[in-house]
Amino acid sequence: MPEIIWEEPYCAEGNNCFRIGTDPDPTGNAYIAIAGQEDHYLTDTREALRTLIRDIKAGKADHLL
Repeated sequence: MPEIIWEEPYCAEGNNCFRIGTDPDPTGNAYIAIAGQEDHYLTDTREALRTLIRDIKAGKADHLL
């Protein structure tokens, strides 16, 4: 398992909480997992994760939360 620096969990109303993590290397990957289940995560590039977060905040993907 790579070294992952996890942020505090984000919890939406009535939904599961999730956590976002990154590699210590600035050019590394980004990770997302359900809080409490960080050993089962999805990996993608940091730019892909930024795009996902922007779309969620813009209301384009709120069904994912």
